[in-house]
Amino acid sequence: MALLAGKSHSALPRLAAFCAIACLIFLRGGNASGAITPGGVWFDNRGQQIQAHGGGILKVGDTFFWFGEDRSQGLDPNKRYVSCYASKDLVHWTFRNQVLKLSDPENFGAGWLIERPKVFYNATTKKYVLYAHIDDGTYKVARVAIAISDTVDGDYRYLKSFRPLGLESRDIGQFIDDDGTAYLIFESRPTRGFLIARLSPDYLDVEKQMSFVPARLEGGALVHYQGLYYVIGSHMSGWSPNPNVYATATSLEGPWTQFKDIAPRQPKPSTRNPPHS
Repeated sequence: MALLAGKSHSALPRLAAFCAIACLIFLRGGNASGAITPGGVWFDNRGQQIQAHGGGILKVGDTFFWFGEDRSQGLDPNKRYVSCYASKDLVHWTFRNQVLKLSDPENFGAGWLIERPKVFYNATTKKYVLYAHIDDGTYKVARVAIAISDTVDGDYRYLKSFRPLGLESRDIGQFIDDDGTAYLIFESRPTRGFLIARLSPDYLDVEKQMSFVPARLEGGALVHYQGLYYVIGSHMSGWSPNPNVYATATSLEGPWTQFKDIAPRQPKPSTRNPPHS
């Protein structure tokens, strides 16, 4: 994943920067001045609010492409949409396309959903491959969906859905290692943990489990830096915020260290008067 590439002077500042970018991109707002405004509404080049919920970013050349759920008002309630935006600076975003427009491809019924789209580029097949969480309205189906396109911001064609490695899958993340191998990170509720799994050479299937991380976390992400893998997750607190945590390993197969807070809470300064000497 493009945001996981690059250099830094130490690993923890790199992790902090990763989480800051993620929070700014997925939770905050920006304006025309070039500043990112916490809590503000983020507008695209059309002056419309950006619709890219639960999204992922892929860098192609010098351009970032942001994919996310489009939950705009006035859309066909029977369809689910994924939008794509482009930027060279992660602040100013140009709407490119509603790359996915689906009409319940698996006949799940009312309330079916598409969440957390992530796009990979396969250099061998020259296809862009979109993974997403697909489910019914009760969240009991728990599958990944796959769609493909010849261009990064083109119309993606739905292919199939399945449970990766036969396991439930809800929140998903993506990772491309330094050797170009692609991985899916997915939370599987019955296992009380989440998994890191290698994709098949064409990226159209989940081929092999690399690691099971026995921690009840969601929103999984990976960073590889100076010989260490950093796995990042969020506690399960619904829509309420919570501190992200991380663990490390020298191999994707583990073993992983105990999870720690990326940004530990600082104790509040005492307001009591110091004792008299």
